[in-house]
Amino acid sequence: MPSKKPELTILMPCLNEAETLATCIDKAQDYLKRSGVSGEVLIADNGSTDGSQQIAKDHGARVVDIDVKGYGAALSGGIAAARGKYVIMGDADDSYDFSALDKFVEALRAGNQLVMGNRFAGGIAPGAMPPLHKYLGNPVLSFAGRLFFKTPIRDFHCGLRGFDRQAILGLNLRTTGMEFASEMVVKSTLSGLKVAEVPTTLSKDGRSRPPHLRSFRDGWRHLRFLLLFSPRWLFLYPGIALLVIGIFGTSILLPGPVQVTPQIELDIHTLLVAAMCVLLGLQAVSFALIGRNFATRYGFIPRSERFGAMLELLSLERILLVAIVLMAGGVTGLFWSVAQWAETGFGGLTYSDMMRPMITSMTALVAGLQMMMTGFLSSMINIPFYERRLTDAPPVEGPSGVDRRAGD
Repeated sequence: MPSKKPELTILMPCLNEAETLATCIDKAQDYLKRSGVSGEVLIADNGSTDGSQQIAKDHGARVVDIDVKGYGAALSGGIAAARGKYVIMGDADDSYDFSALDKFVEALRAGNQLVMGNRFAGGIAPGAMPPLHKYLGNPVLSFAGRLFFKTPIRDFHCGLRGFDRQAILGLNLRTTGMEFASEMVVKSTLSGLKVAEVPTTLSKDGRSRPPHLRSFRDGWRHLRFLLLFSPRWLFLYPGIALLVIGIFGTSILLPGPVQVTPQIELDIHTLLVAAMCVLLGLQAVSFALIGRNFATRYGFIPRSERFGAMLELLSLERILLVAIVLMAGGVTGLFWSVAQWAETGFGGLTYSDMMRPMITSMTALVAGLQMMMTGFLSSMINIPFYERRLTDAPPVEGPSGVDRRAGD
């Protein structure tokens, strides 16, 4: 008879953790016995060569081998292999107390789908976290996560966390490295999962070797992930700011120079900078729309009704209409400038007076071309596709007895 499905899987990724693995497993097993929770201890081994697999088996844990290298890959494989309704994951370096998981289980049973530990609320033992991580890395990255995604989590990178297994599997987590921790929080928030945070403690890990974490490399990977998953903060908001600055500067400088103070005068060179801001801002906004459209279509970011409605308004035809108007205005300005030059017999011109319409006309022309290319690229992303190739279709026997492919 099959055994009853456990309520909880305590998951630990493992790569050469022979020094501390037994201690972590014993603490997890003690918790299951003390609390009466039906559960299992699962070790997702990422290619250990120090005998960690046998240690895990000797202490009553189940071991799954994960061939793809990386922290995120090990956890993804472990989550897929877990048997429990809930999963609590944590590092196997003895820095987290697997014998004190009551608050996590209580929060999960209360209906929360992701329960994060907060080390700053629970306590960080002396020497457990490098000062660079404690006072700069974790606070800055956690603040960026809250700012970009409006998540309530204050400790984005706590390795001890619990979750509803089916809910997390539905997020289609993709990253294989340390940024997996951020991806789980970001996608849970964007998908509307119920997220909570409980205090937990962090102790100095029990290993004699250095940790796998590399501060600057992994910190950059986390920040890069947060930016790539937030086209608004990476492209849209900076683009809008540049557009506002550029349009404002162009509008006040087009008629003529502006005397700010008796010593400071803004003239043609400032107008040129303002025109560059317009073009850069328009390009950044275009990247934001294309990036969000691509990420949504291919499942990197959950769909948004508001963004979907915006894309419907920004159809290819509407974008092309605005682009043609801008380009027509730019070409008209250029012809007017040439006509003014012709009136002088193609001789000398007043530098400042002629550069103003030339800069404005060229800006409008280039902006129109940019919008046109953006419209076509966005439409390419929206082309419907069918994933299965015709040659992959099952064979169908035709009337003559000859195998044919369905859909041919």
